[in-house]
Amino acid sequence: MLNFSKWPLLMLLSTEELATIRQVCVFGASANEAIYITNDNKVFVIGSNCSGCLGTGDGLSTIVPKQLSYLEGKKVVSFSYGSGPHILLATEDGKIFACGHNDFRQLGGGTANYKLSQVLVGANIPNMKVKEVACGAHHSMVLTQDGTVFAWGLNNRRQASSHSSDILPIPVKAFGSSQGATVIGITCGHSFSMALMDNGEIYGWGNNGNGQLGVGNNSKELMMPCRLSALQESCIKQVVSGYGHSLAVTDKGRLYSWGANTFGQLGIGDKNDCFSPVQVMADEERFVEVAACHPTNTSAAKTQSGHVYMWGQCRGQAVVMPRLTYFTNTDDVFACVASPPVTWRLMSVEHNDLLLPVAQALKNEFDSPETADLKFIVEGKCIHVHKAVLKIRCEHFRSMFRSPWVESHQEVIEISQFSYTIYRSFLQFLYTDTVDLPPEDAIGLLDLATSYCESRLKHLCQQIIKGGITIQNAFALFSSAKQFDAEDLEEFCFQFCISHLTQVTQTPTFSQVDGNMLKGFIIRASYAGAFRY
Repeated sequence: MLNFSKWPLLMLLSTEELATIRQVCVFGASANEAIYITNDNKVFVIGSNCSGCLGTGDGLSTIVPKQLSYLEGKKVVSFSYGSGPHILLATEDGKIFACGHNDFRQLGGGTANYKLSQVLVGANIPNMKVKEVACGAHHSMVLTQDGTVFAWGLNNRRQASSHSSDILPIPVKAFGSSQGATVIGITCGHSFSMALMDNGEIYGWGNNGNGQLGVGNNSKELMMPCRLSALQESCIKQVVSGYGHSLAVTDKGRLYSWGANTFGQLGIGDKNDCFSPVQVMADEERFVEVAACHPTNTSAAKTQSGHVYMWGQCRGQAVVMPRLTYFTNTDDVFACVASPPVTWRLMSVEHNDLLLPVAQALKNEFDSPETADLKFIVEGKCIHVHKAVLKIRCEHFRSMFRSPWVESHQEVIEISQFSYTIYRSFLQFLYTDTVDLPPEDAIGLLDLATSYCESRLKHLCQQIIKGGITIQNAFALFSSAKQFDAEDLEEFCFQFCISHLTQVTQTPTFSQVDGNMLKGFIIRASYAGAFRY
């Protein structure tokens, strides 16, 4: 259970109020503002309310929690704060709420006066379904579910976009040469921005005076996203940014840092800036999480074994090498040693007595880089899995990992014979026992199930196809069933085609069919009596 006493501001709350907290974030120049979300999804704020950053609408400080009524019934999916101060908050329905300091239009409304509470409407971000928000000191970013990045606000170092000034959200373009890669995460430093791709690459833009973009030089600013200098391994699973530095951890647990190093925040034993990523504590520990935030020069990381390290500016001292602490999480590092003692993220309060059912726990760990020990690369995209689960659930993988196959010793396996959508659905089936695909894609999964001798998955695919058969796709499904030797499904599709013969023969699919397939279908249909009248 989180120890709230580490944040004095939170101790203004009663024991009953503390017991209701599910998520909380402490921010502000003196850690004097906080926002928290209760178990029933109500949002409360408390603190000095500098520049109206608490969004209460009155601009007044409060030592009594105030509920943000306009968020009633809305589930918060992402939260971030800027040191201006300003905040961004995204809800599950895709709305973005912004409030606080707005001299640089970091609220996205186009006017420079302070805004106590404002919604960024869909006109600014068309068809948006927001996945994540991030704030720099005076600029803002959002990431949508389809991987589009929007940015706005102070742009003196091109941290928002390649244009000289942007007061409304506009898309960030040109993420290098990553063909088919999608942005899955964003982070902001004081005056620079970074994006993490699903293929493990990182791109950065904005201020680079201390090498904080990690591109091998310290050109003052980079207007277009540039790829991080090559690492020993390219698949990054998490990236975070401090005031002028960044940290990243790879899928193999290696920790890298780059950028400003005045306080030793890179953890490499000196105070020299680094223009390219350097490995921290090489091969000593396997890291699973890194922590930093732009109002501070503090760094922290957690290892697979549960050890928590800190370095950088710690209680006014420059700690140039990672120091092992007695803390159990990285949040406590920032509460106790950072200046200001803010939280580096929206923290989730974990209840130690809450034990998930096995099925739910297994489902939650699918494609989890933090616990996975094997990665599939399909069409350039990563899928993280666990060898033990695959061996338990699938005879194909049990044979693979027990035999002298080359794959049995690999940590990364490339798949070329199936699409990303199909192979991900197959692996997800091993974790959840369910398939969520349209009939047309279920045909591809049926092919995989046949190849891997997965009879239960094969039966499930057939049920999906039967339930989704239409006049437009019937003949295509019949052809595929015949190709994959799914006799029961083939007969079902054939009978459907016979029952709707006139309509099926008028579809584009039927007119494009192979001659031999067409001849075989007509002969079979005649034996079934389709042409008696």
